[in-house]
Amino acid sequence: MAARRAISHPFLLFSVLIAHAVMLVLVVLSFGVTHEVIKLACYVLAADFFGSVLLQLVQREACTVDTVLLLVLGMSTIYQSCFGGLAFASKHFIVGMASFFIAQLSYLLVRNPYTAEKLKPLWYTMFFGLVGAIIFLTGSRSMWIDLGFITLQPSEFVKPVFVLICASSIGTQLRKSEIAGFHFVPDNLMLIFCTAVIAGLQWWCRDLGSLPTFVAAAGCGILLRFCYLREKVSVRLTVFLAACAVALVIAAWNLAPAYVQERLHTDIWADMSGSGYQQVKALTAIAEGGWFGKGAGNGTLINVAASRTDIVFSSICEEWGLFTGLMTIVLVLFLPASVITVPPRSYYHSGLAVGVAAVFMVQMALNIFGSCNLIPFTGVTIPFISQGGSSMLSSGILAGFLKAAQAPVLTNRLAAQKKGGR
Repeated sequence: MAARRAISHPFLLFSVLIAHAVMLVLVVLSFGVTHEVIKLACYVLAADFFGSVLLQLVQREACTVDTVLLLVLGMSTIYQSCFGGLAFASKHFIVGMASFFIAQLSYLLVRNPYTAEKLKPLWYTMFFGLVGAIIFLTGSRSMWIDLGFITLQPSEFVKPVFVLICASSIGTQLRKSEIAGFHFVPDNLMLIFCTAVIAGLQWWCRDLGSLPTFVAAAGCGILLRFCYLREKVSVRLTVFLAACAVALVIAAWNLAPAYVQERLHTDIWADMSGSGYQQVKALTAIAEGGWFGKGAGNGTLINVAASRTDIVFSSICEEWGLFTGLMTIVLVLFLPASVITVPPRSYYHSGLAVGVAAVFMVQMALNIFGSCNLIPFTGVTIPFISQGGSSMLSSGILAGFLKAAQAPVLTNRLAAQKKGGR
């Protein structure tokens, strides 16, 4: 097994170098050999080299997550540097490398499921601390904290903390309480309460775009709790829960704020210069790019607001082609899917992996479907691809959770206590 990993690890990293080299050749074909091209190539290839050295020095059982992350971050830097012309995206590159290192730190934090679950009171403290920061430090019902030299979005860091809250184990589910004859698991009630807090917070901030992401993570967490204990759910309860879900969707649809109602009922082609402007431009860019794109730097969508963030998929398709855009999405999806190659060996890590998968998949679906006018425009980002500081770092933390699920450090807490008693 060790020999197989030693061979596969360099091979994967060599594949990353080849992929980035091919993309850089296409950049050279568009811009020639210029100072900016050389600068971009040096930084991207140097990141591949030093990243591979770092991964050789640390344990390598989870090399798949790290390698795919290096690949995606390099591709993202090349994309962001070429939109509408060539200028090395230094800020995006720095934040991307920071997210890679923070992934290693978050891996160390949760690689032992026993230790991570003991820290759950800390996760709740961090959760409510971030909620308090959003309410009291962001200003007038906003999601951003402006420090002058930098702006932070605390709601992005709520995502990894919420995934930690969603993760659970059989031991937690067996600790039941009783009030007035009603049996319940305190951990499950806390998850439901935290989900309700997020829904109320997003309503208060007039920004419901990320709510489906949190709901999906919470739903997966609740589902896994039933799976762990193999609970038998009656048909009557299933029908009741389904009816409640439908009722909630209908209520949310009808009671949504005015700005959401406008997005739900807007005909973008009838209002191309107003509320439908971004989506019309995004769809036009995808159509003009075709399968193989106009070429790096030849796009015009860069002149539209949020071309590097909320509609970045359309920007990629315009310059690099729909085929490249779809392959990029597949690679980002492969981050959570890579856990399948080495399945989690603890229920806690299974919860982490499923929670991260829910966040990544729903977030990308909201971004891409919104850009393509399949759903109302939400304004969420694509992990690691869209330009952004807080969202990139948050995604790095989540990637570390995936690495922990692939390569956990399992320590039997009871055995350790007995050994210590001797």
